[in-house]
Amino acid sequence: MIFSRNSRVLIRPISKSSTFSQKKSYRGNWNLRGEEKIQNLLIQMNIAANSKIKLEILKGKPAAFRAKTYGRYVPERKDDFAWENDKIAHRMYGKGLEQFPAEMAYGMDVWVKRTDKLILNDRYKRGNYHQDIGDGMDYYHVGYTLGSGDIAPYVNDSVFYPKNYRRWKILDNGPLRTTFILSYDEWNVNGRNVNVTKRISIDAGSQLSRVEAMFSSDQKSAFPVVIGIAKRENPGVMLLDEQQGFMGYWEPQFGQDGTTGVGSLLLTPATKIKITNGQLLMQTTAGNDLPVIYYTGAAWNKANEITSSKTWFDYLQSFKNRLLNPIKIVLE
Repeated sequence: MIFSRNSRVLIRPISKSSTFSQKKSYRGNWNLRGEEKIQNLLIQMNIAANSKIKLEILKGKPAAFRAKTYGRYVPERKDDFAWENDKIAHRMYGKGLEQFPAEMAYGMDVWVKRTDKLILNDRYKRGNYHQDIGDGMDYYHVGYTLGSGDIAPYVNDSVFYPKNYRRWKILDNGPLRTTFILSYDEWNVNGRNVNVTKRISIDAGSQLSRVEAMFSSDQKSAFPVVIGIAKRENPGVMLLDEQQGFMGYWEPQFGQDGTTGVGSLLLTPATKIKITNGQLLMQTTAGNDLPVIYYTGAAWNKANEITSSKTWFDYLQSFKNRLLNPIKIVLE
C-alpha cells in the first residue's frame, strides 16, 4: 500500500446497481483476515500530496498480476517463518532452531535484496543464502537480541524473551499484501505469566512491515515492553526520537557485503528510547487485549535506492508522516 499525505481517493461503482462495502479498519479486529470471501480492496498507486484521484470498479475478468509479497512456514529450515516483498525480506525463528544451541537466535532477521523478484523459495532451495549471487543475501546477525525490530517485555532493565514462536497462520498471501499470525507459548516475566500473539503484514513497495503484538497476562496491570534493534560493535549512525516515537540505525559497513539500515516506528506513545546491552530499545506500554502497533523494517545500500543514513532517516520520517496523514477515501 502506498500512502500519500493529505490526498483524497474517490471510489465510484460503475452503476447504481453495483455495490461496494467498506470494512472497518482491521486494526484491533482480528477477524477480517483468513476468510474465503474477499475482505479488502487493495490498490497500489502513487498519489501526490494534496491531490485527488477518481477510481471506478468495473465488472470483468481480473487481469493477471505478478505477486509482490509472499510468506510461508519453512519446515525444512528448522521451522523458520519467512516473508518478503519487492524491497526486503525477513524471517522469524521457530521451535526447531532451539535444538541447535550454537545457532540459537531470538529476534527478527533481515534478508537484504537487490531485486524486485520474490526470492525466498530460491534461497531456501539452494541452501547457501549467505552468499550474494546477484539478488542479495543474509548477512544480518540477530543472536540474543530483538534483531530488526522484534518486541518483548522489559522489566528491571532486562528483556524477557519468550521461546521462539510455536504456531503460525497465514491470513493473506499476495499479490499486494501478505499477513500472518505467530503465536508463542506462555512464559514468566518477573513473576507474571505472559502470552503474546503477533500479527505481521507487509505491503508491496514498503521497506517496513506492520506488527500488531497482542499481549495478555494473568495480572490486569499494564507492563512495559520494548521494540529492539541490534547494535554493532563498530560505530554506526543513529536517530532516536522519543517525541515522534521512532528510531533509525544505519549500521557500520559489513566488509564487502554492504550496509543495512534498520528502523522502527511506534503508533502508541513511546515512553523511552535508550541504548543498552548491545541494543537500541524503544519502550512503550502493553496491556491485556490492547495491541501494541508498530512498523519495523530495513534497507540495503546495495539495492541502490537508500544508500546513506540521511536517505534512510528521511524515509522513516516520511513514512511516519504518511501514517499520521492517511489518504481520505470517499465512496459514491
